[in-house]
Amino acid sequence: MPSSLIVYFDYKSPYAFVAKAPIYQLEKDFGLEVEWRPYSLHIPDFLGSVDVDADGKITGGTRNEHQWRRTRYLYMDARRLAKDTDQDLMIKGPARVYNSKTAHIGMLFAKREGFFRPYHDLVFDRFWKRELDIDDADAVAAAVAEAGGDGDGFKTYLAGEGVKEHDRIIEKGNEIGIFGVPSFVLDGELFWGNEHLPSVRKRLAA
Repeated sequence: MPSSLIVYFDYKSPYAFVAKAPIYQLEKDFGLEVEWRPYSLHIPDFLGSVDVDADGKITGGTRNEHQWRRTRYLYMDARRLAKDTDQDLMIKGPARVYNSKTAHIGMLFAKREGFFRPYHDLVFDRFWKRELDIDDADAVAAAVAEAGGDGDGFKTYLAGEGVKEHDRIIEKGNEIGIFGVPSFVLDGELFWGNEHLPSVRKRLAA
């Protein structure tokens, strides 16, 4: 029986962004059809909140100095990991704390309508260049259209079935034990973090 690989990701995770290409390579090398599932992290729970004005200037929030150091390290480390895996990625720290639910519902719509990869690549790339607001429905609808989908159809999906599907996937992820991204579920076994990609590859090869 072919192996089953589920990948949980979040567009606002730099580590999930760096993991994207290696996961595509796993699909190619082992003839897999990876099941991508969104997992919308609530950043204030572990990195605090940040308030910014219209110009992106920080005006307040709950993020303490420890959390700021951790945040700066995460982006630096993700850039380093991209270089170590021979990826030329632009990773700019986001101007504010995002929710990402809207973009994730866009991904579910893209997967359902058959243009997942163009959408997935576009959203990841644009977000980390600070060129896409992943919480703005109009911006995500424009990304859907650019990737080959129906922007108005996405908005209809977003207003109804999409939210229910997104929340169901998050609930299922919590039941599995997902708590961060990227997470990989290979034949029922859970791995969290980019450092486990070699373990996933080794098991697939075996």
